[in-house]
Amino acid sequence: MDVDKVKYWAEISDYDLDTAEAMFQTKRWLYVGFMCHQTIEKIFKAYWCSKIEGTSPMSHNLINIAQSCGLNALMSEEQKLFISEIMPLNIESRYPSYKRAIAEGLSEGKCRELIDNTKSLQTWIKGLL
Repeated sequence: MDVDKVKYWAEISDYDLDTAEAMFQTKRWLYVGFMCHQTIEKIFKAYWCSKIEGTSPMSHNLINIAQSCGLNALMSEEQKLFISEIMPLNIESRYPSYKRAIAEGLSEGKCRELIDNTKSLQTWIKGLL
């Protein structure tokens, strides 16, 4: 295990979660979703580095990252559903043609739920590190 890489990814994951909270406070719903995805992507990469030698995948696909390091097998169905829910919030939020559709589905209540679920999953994964 590369302790430095694990620490690096975990710390950036924390930073991204703090950023999601900041975006929530300023009612920037689209970016709440984006930062929740980033939080999970980076904690997945921390887990990956705790289990596999080398450089973590250069991918934003949460399902692929989780499968490539065995994390997917440990996750509950609820956690897997959450990952499927936030996956589009990364790539599609970057492109103007998708922004409107995604933004319409992100209310204050939905964003609070995303942050809470992100914190829960991140905390669970940290417990596995």
